[in-house]
Amino acid sequence: MNIIAPVITIDGPSGSGKGTVAGILAERLGWKLLDSGALYRLLAFAAHNHGVDLTNEELLKKLAAHLDVQFIPATNGQLQRIILEGDEVSDVIRTESVGSGASQVAALPAVREALLQRQRDFLEMPGLVADGRDMGTVVFPNAPLKIFLTASAEERARRRYLQLKGKVEGVSLSSLLDEIRARDERDTQRTVAPLKPAADAIQLDSTELSIDQVLQRIMSEIAIRDIAG
Repeated sequence: MNIIAPVITIDGPSGSGKGTVAGILAERLGWKLLDSGALYRLLAFAAHNHGVDLTNEELLKKLAAHLDVQFIPATNGQLQRIILEGDEVSDVIRTESVGSGASQVAALPAVREALLQRQRDFLEMPGLVADGRDMGTVVFPNAPLKIFLTASAEERARRRYLQLKGKVEGVSLSSLLDEIRARDERDTQRTVAPLKPAADAIQLDSTELSIDQVLQRIMSEIAIRDIAG
């Protein structure tokens, strides 16, 4: 008898807090974590390093299929570490310029197809918390719990500014807000897997909520559904 591991999906726009929430939730449950947005960021970053144009769908597809990536799970309050081709890139892939590149490559059907099975392969016992933009609509449509986390563009820009301040030179709140708004439009308007909540997703606006408050809401939904046993 095959036992299918449970999965909780957390989707939402850039800066909504989904990555932080997903990481803490995975650690709390003792589950695996899929940061799908990191895969697209890693692809955009690798493309830049290898001189691959972000409009060259065929070369990007090949690069996606052979990405040398390692995710080192968070432990004892430490953030997840991401290794690309032997180098730690956890911080550098979080810049808005890399995020903008990720949004561009994510709009390419061949790239999404190349990364689809790779994302599904993360699902294993005891369970998976999957963070992204189409986890509940495309990658894991049968997930027993789907969360769509959002916040105002202004609040998301403020959070990203605090995250990058001191780590990235020349970052400004106004430029981050412009980039987030542009990315929102690109992500919601693309023809392939546009950013939108699944029909059965629980929508949470975190603009006025702390991370702990968001986690409490999600943990209560997990308990109601008896997902974590």
